Amino acid sequence: MESGADNRKDSEDDIRRARDLLQDAIESLSEGFALYDDDRRLVMCNQRYKEMNAAVADMLEPGLDWEILMRETARRGVYSDAVGREDAWVQARLQTTHDYVDEYELTHTDGTCYLVSTHPTKLGGFVVTRTDVTERKKAEFIEREGDLLVRTVLDASAAIVIMARTGDGQILYRSPAALELFGNTRSAKEHYANIDERADFITQMLADGQVDNYRLNVVAKGVVFPASISARFAEFRGEEVIVTSVTDLTEEVKSQELVKQVLEASPVPIQMTKAETGELLFTSLETAKETGEVRSYRSFFTDPDARPRFLQALREKGWLNDYRTEFVDQKGKVFPGAVSARLITFNGEEVIVSSTRDLTDELALQEEVSRQRDMLFQNEKMSALGELLAGVAHELNNPLSIVVGHSLMLREETNDADILRRIDKISNAAERSAKIVKTFLAMARQQPTKMEPVNIYAVLATAIDVAGFGQQQDGVEILSQLPDDLPEILADADQITQVVINLIINAGQAISTSGIGDRVEVSSTVESSGNFLEIVIADNGPGIPENIRARIFEPFFTTKSVGDGTGIGLAFCHRIIHSHGGQIRLDPQGGQGSRFSIRLPLAKDQDDAAQKEVLQRDETAAKRVLVVDDEADVAEFVAEVLANEGFGVTIANSGHEAITCLKHRRYDVLLSDLNMPEIDGRGLYNALETDFPYLLRRCAFITGDTMGKASQALLKELDRPFLEKPVSPDELRKLVFGILGDVKEDR
Repeated sequence: MESGADNRKDSEDDIRRARDLLQDAIESLSEGFALYDDDRRLVMCNQRYKEMNAAVADMLEPGLDWEILMRETARRGVYSDAVGREDAWVQARLQTTHDYVDEYELTHTDGTCYLVSTHPTKLGGFVVTRTDVTERKKAEFIEREGDLLVRTVLDASAAIVIMARTGDGQILYRSPAALELFGNTRSAKEHYANIDERADFITQMLADGQVDNYRLNVVAKGVVFPASISARFAEFRGEEVIVTSVTDLTEEVKSQELVKQVLEASPVPIQMTKAETGELLFTSLETAKETGEVRSYRSFFTDPDARPRFLQALREKGWLNDYRTEFVDQKGKVFPGAVSARLITFNGEEVIVSSTRDLTDELALQEEVSRQRDMLFQNEKMSALGELLAGVAHELNNPLSIVVGHSLMLREETNDADILRRIDKISNAAERSAKIVKTFLAMARQQPTKMEPVNIYAVLATAIDVAGFGQQQDGVEILSQLPDDLPEILADADQITQVVINLIINAGQAISTSGIGDRVEVSSTVESSGNFLEIVIADNGPGIPENIRARIFEPFFTTKSVGDGTGIGLAFCHRIIHSHGGQIRLDPQGGQGSRFSIRLPLAKDQDDAAQKEVLQRDETAAKRVLVVDDEADVAEFVAEVLANEGFGVTIANSGHEAITCLKHRRYDVLLSDLNMPEIDGRGLYNALETDFPYLLRRCAFITGDTMGKASQALLKELDRPFLEKPVSPDELRKLVFGILGDVKEDR
């Protein structure tokens, strides 16, 4: 009994071990595995099988009936082909296990696809295996769609495409465009006008694996025409094939012939050469005129190493514009040239299409333009500097007007020697500052010549002061010999000041640069004829070389580097003096240094203005002047000067106040600032035109802003007298007396 029990126990242990071994074996499978007995009940399955049946995994326990599993699977909507037809689907699955279909596909509603197979067992049951083929099905779908897409595109395309076997050339596919062109030919060999060209074509294909833009003649329906073919090797259904695209070049060849005719007739030198060898493939008639009958472009270069450098530069970018080098023409003459080129592929070779031009005349012109540009640069630099200085000067005008004016008035009102000495110090310093300010404005201003009687002593003194600033630092002394009684000349004071400053600075720069000399002397005398005034600027510097003395007044001639000088130039000085009816010359110097002399005509009838002023002084008591300026101190100074002359003066510190005053009283003269808030000089003049036209000939302007475009435009448009701040009492008197005199003469 014990022995029998032991045997059963051992047998049961063996069965358990066998089941465990079997379970362990099926768990190692990548496929889903399930075993059903002869009653179609589940005996065992692996985890992979449960994962593949995740929707019903909760039911997959031993003893589960196959039919129940199928019906529940259909009810839960696991399979896409079971939705809406559950009973039919279940019957089909039951029939499958009944007939033991070897393999079939099932697709879940989530898109996963499985290859399922059922196999009978010897004990009457069956085994179910599942393999996930989702990715394979996707790949097959993509491949099918790709094939369909390619065929659809090719069928709809105008491209001429042919796929043929490599060996015998049998055509396996042709696009509709290829069918229309070649007809229903059987072999690609029929398309070659020369069958030997196919052998060359295949040889190149085997060497390179592909061919692009292979040019040859093809035949289609008995007609031979030029074409370009590109081809690639491919594999189709286990065979090596060649896929070829064909381009008809008939129209292109016609166009090339037309282009060739145009290029040959072109007046521009054009050439087409092989990049590697320089062999000339085409030259226009103009090129042939330059180079003569040459076979290689290499001989066109003066330097044998020049063409390799040119080719390297061209290959780096594929194009060049105005590449500079030297060439030689057919007569052996070397000339500077510029070549513009493009690197292209022609018949499978690198080819250069280029145009070459002679730069001899252009470079000469550029050299002249460069000289002129340097001078323009200097002028622009000085103009910018002048504008900056003018801006600073403008801010100084109002306070300087007050200092200058009151110091001059104090000098007239006291006899105390000590006070007069102090007043002179203040006055001299203020006047010097005022001269500097005016000179800055004059240097920055660009306006037509304004000819009027000018105190040449004051002009020369101002020029010496301004030019002397920089010269003192360089150790150059500026000396002057100027008589106090120099007569007036008829000139533009600003322009004459510019000329003298330029000559002084030029002399000082020559001295400081060379280290020769230490002084510049300015002198002036009246010629014995009494008609001309002579101004002399002389120095003891290095002088001007004899070989350039005759050219120093030529436009744009200079011996200085860019960045030196004032930017005015001796040619400009010459033009200014000539426009004044005078002369400027470089006098011969036997010894060291240089000497410039300027002759200017004296002003005539100088006594008339003084007499006119005296006549007007007798009538001032009855005259009233309206002074308009938003700077109260400036307005009070102007009013005080005129009041001392006997005028009745009213001050208005704005345009509004001025209009109010005009409504209540009649005035003989109106003096106004230009730049004021709200109603400015323009607005006030407009009011005069509308309501007080009698004052249009009786108004004048006193302003510190003659550099602004708006101010310049207004002064030019109105053509009325104006003074530039800072002003002196004498200038104010002359301005008012002049206006009253003009009005009296008009009567």
